[in-house]
Amino acid sequence: MQLNELNIVAIGGGHGLGRVLSTLSFMEDKLTGIVTTTDNGGSTGKLRKRSSSIAWGDLRNCLTELVDSDSVGSQLFNFRFDGSDELGGHNLGNLILYGLGQVQSRPLDSIKLVRRMLRVRTQVLPMSETPTDLMAFYPEGRCRVGELSVDEMPIMPKNLMLAPLVKSLAPCINAINNADLIILGPGSFLTSVIPPLLVRDISNAIVNRKGHCVFIDNIVAEQSPAAKLSIDEKLSWLEENIGCLPIDSVICPEPYVNSDKVDIICRDLAHNKVPHHHDKQKLIAALEACISQASESKKLA
Repeated sequence: MQLNELNIVAIGGGHGLGRVLSTLSFMEDKLTGIVTTTDNGGSTGKLRKRSSSIAWGDLRNCLTELVDSDSVGSQLFNFRFDGSDELGGHNLGNLILYGLGQVQSRPLDSIKLVRRMLRVRTQVLPMSETPTDLMAFYPEGRCRVGELSVDEMPIMPKNLMLAPLVKSLAPCINAINNADLIILGPGSFLTSVIPPLLVRDISNAIVNRKGHCVFIDNIVAEQSPAAKLSIDEKLSWLEENIGCLPIDSVICPEPYVNSDKVDIICRDLAHNKVPHHHDKQKLIAALEACISQASESKKLA
């Protein structure tokens, strides 16, 4: 079965999810992105401090990854102000989405409007329309709040939670329920991959999935305590934190990786010219191998 015959949901945040959506943009409306909305750094962090809102930065990045990089829309939404004044460091796309969020009745309406402006057919959804922050707890009970602080922790947190707890959207749950393939990552394990899984109705939907769920590991070590973990250590930590292991297989860029928990597909995924980027054709081939392997496993079961 080819990828273009499937309904696919990709879940995560940051540049990792944007790369996956860009790679699979040919899927158009058979592809859905569910985006982490807990970022508190950069332009997004400044806007969140100004008034309570979801984090718009990753949503903006994912939307622009689905349009031609040379288009006026892409250049407009990716334009960043320089200088040290109050606009310095702000991304114009973030400001537009933030402004729309202040005048629209709900974030989803703002995203739909931008999708129409940019002519994006792929559904891009926030993990929740309610603002929330990431909280990480040390083994002895102390905690850190916010994505930036979590990634700077010297050791793995004992557990993560969202504060406040939030619900997802019906379109997110419907997309997961109808998905033939669910993709988690790549991206920061603690601050991009995990937050959507802390939304209980999202994790429940993945647990009860009809489709295959694959985790794409990072090409280069991330700047967080998760960088020191093996694949099985990541999966064990995930299982302890959400109460289950909602992953069937892992695509790993390193050779000779084994797991006692899931199927492993070892592939070179690095772009020849930008080694920290996943190469689009290599990623498509790896996902097709994942689907083929899952189909064979079902036949043997």
